[in-house]
Amino acid sequence: MHPRPGLGGLIARRARWIIAAGLAAMIAAGAIGAGTIDALSLNRFEAPGSESMAARDALARGHSTGSPNLALMVTARTGTVDDPAVAAEGRALTAELAARDGVGAAWSYWTRGGTTTLRSADARHALVLAWLPGDADHVRRDLLPDLATDLTRRTPHITVAVGGGDEVFRQVMQQARQDFVRAELIILPLVLLLLWAVYRRLAAALVTLGVGLFAVAGALALLRGALALTEISTFASNIALVMGIGLGVDYGLFVITRFREELARGLPVPDAVAATVRGAGRTVLFSGLTVAAALSALLAFPFPFLASFAYAGVAVVAAAVTGATVLLPAALTLLGHRVQRRHPHRARTGRGPGGLWYGAAARVVRRPLLLGGAALGLVLLMGAPFLGVRFGLPDDRVLRSDAPARQMYDQVRASFPVEEADALTIVAPAATTADTPATAGYAARLSRAEGIVRVDSAAGSYTAGRRVPAPTGTSHIGTSGTGTWLAAVPSSRRLEADAVGLVRQVRSVPAPYRVLVGGYPAELTDYRDGVTRRLPLVAAIIVLVTFAVLFLMTGSLVAPLKATVLNLLSLSVMFGALVWIFQDGHLSGLLGFTPTGTIEPSIPILMFCVAYGLSMDYEVFLLARIKDEYDRTGDPRRSIPLGIARSGPLVTAAALILAASFAAYATGRVVFLQQLGIGMALAVLIDATLIRGVLLPAAMSLAGHANWWAPAPLRRLHHRIALTEHPPPHSPPAAGKDDKSDTGNKGDVAPAPAPAP
Repeated sequence: MHPRPGLGGLIARRARWIIAAGLAAMIAAGAIGAGTIDALSLNRFEAPGSESMAARDALARGHSTGSPNLALMVTARTGTVDDPAVAAEGRALTAELAARDGVGAAWSYWTRGGTTTLRSADARHALVLAWLPGDADHVRRDLLPDLATDLTRRTPHITVAVGGGDEVFRQVMQQARQDFVRAELIILPLVLLLLWAVYRRLAAALVTLGVGLFAVAGALALLRGALALTEISTFASNIALVMGIGLGVDYGLFVITRFREELARGLPVPDAVAATVRGAGRTVLFSGLTVAAALSALLAFPFPFLASFAYAGVAVVAAAVTGATVLLPAALTLLGHRVQRRHPHRARTGRGPGGLWYGAAARVVRRPLLLGGAALGLVLLMGAPFLGVRFGLPDDRVLRSDAPARQMYDQVRASFPVEEADALTIVAPAATTADTPATAGYAARLSRAEGIVRVDSAAGSYTAGRRVPAPTGTSHIGTSGTGTWLAAVPSSRRLEADAVGLVRQVRSVPAPYRVLVGGYPAELTDYRDGVTRRLPLVAAIIVLVTFAVLFLMTGSLVAPLKATVLNLLSLSVMFGALVWIFQDGHLSGLLGFTPTGTIEPSIPILMFCVAYGLSMDYEVFLLARIKDEYDRTGDPRRSIPLGIARSGPLVTAAALILAASFAAYATGRVVFLQQLGIGMALAVLIDATLIRGVLLPAAMSLAGHANWWAPAPLRRLHHRIALTEHPPPHSPPAAGKDDKSDTGNKGDVAPAPAPAP
């Protein structure tokens, strides 16, 4: 027998060697990636280069202090925090904290001369605040675990709870890791069970799941290498798991389905493998390019937190494509007919041309305006809540109510009228002692801002424009050779209702010198603003790159445009659900989260990139089969149900399995992961049903031959690149020259051919 050309032929000839190398690579990747999760960064929501970051650096460099990122709430077990025994323990606790390694400064209600902003309204609780200098990894990984353990205590007189911005997000990261493990325990057996239900062959299910596991292990190993160059968020491990399993299953289903078809045509196993790699392998490659392109757009954000998901996504795609186009075909060479159904004729009944999927698509093609219009109305209705989206800042309520830091802040919200721990810091690097009168006027103006309770400065403390006695222990707020700084203490009500507006109002107050406004609320505001400013650029990059990839696959300009519109419709449903569930609070009791009335913007942006890439994944699968039929028959309408009949069961099965994988995160205890899990599961299901099952065939039916139209120069370019599986036997006519039967609600689809033997 003559050698089989191409990659598929090589794989078929060297299958055992490739499997051995693949197993060795997977073991090595597992060993390398084992330490990846512990090495991932606990980075903050912060915007490098922003005003708030400049303020933080200036405050640390010029004044050796910073905004408090650790808070202890001391509760008197009996009496009040002013009782002598309680006060003595409070002062001792403050001194103990200040003496700990890594703590830059510590102060409290008792060391500030009874500052009422550090005491609750009922006098049963008081705060100890501290500044821990260093980056997020140092503070959250090296300092806070021991501090939180040592300082959480209960004595005869007091109880102590630990909180603060960095402690909240340390607990978020810790819980996310636990959710990762729990999701893995749920996802793996569930996916194996669903794959067996689809294939009815354990061997096929195992090798498909193996591709997913290879993708996860490979992605974690690649991320370990990337960690040598940049920091990557711990949340990237969650994306690596769910996308690795999801893409591995998607690609495995597509490859094995194509392999079964080639065997059903009567090809020998090696020839079937070569044909599968040549056809399905090309589609998997294009699908991987679209997903990687969508996630790579996150690199346009100059924020390590979001860029982390780009690294994770590209690593997952690289590993999944390799597993599906190299290792899986090698496994199929060895398994041969053992991956076929035991009763192949049952698979064709209702699923092949002329069956359920063909009939459903044919009905849409016959009545595209009626059925497509109904589906469009339903999609728009489900996406309508997104019109009321309100982007806000994350806080401790991303944790469930039983988390220690969340319990502390619930008490703070209930008992403290002022948020001294979240004071805004206003740094003037160039100010001098000669500017003290100007500083006094500026502090007075700041204190008149709505929601500002008190402003402390080198010129004294001010409330509502009037000077008031300065709290004891604020002498560190002063002027030095490197400038001066002020602290603006906000009310709890204003901070919770409109933290972004408060930051902008403070920044708008006229200053006598150049100032930088920082503090935790300002850092989150700058991060949110930076994300929303870059969003149009990121969306444009995703659309343009995926448009180009689809053109290379189809040679059409209309098909990528249609895919873009359909993807955006699919995403509107996901975002509508986010607003309805998480912003407005529907289902909050069932899911166990606390709605805040806003959505933190970075998670929806991540979901946009992931969902857009996965939507293109299904679009590629469907278009590849429809384009094959169109190239074979030249019929723009009959090719639609024929292509969908061959790919519809695959897309639906893949969507169900991927949705189940994402839905496992609905059991998580961090709102971010719940949003990701529920939103993505819904997006995948809607995309595989209403979007690809109804709107896609309706739109393609209305477009007719124009589906595959491109200007002559671009057609010639596409033919030269020759990325099609086989060249089309005809050239599509120019747009607008379709037969009249190609559009509208009249006419019928030609009868389907008999199933292949």
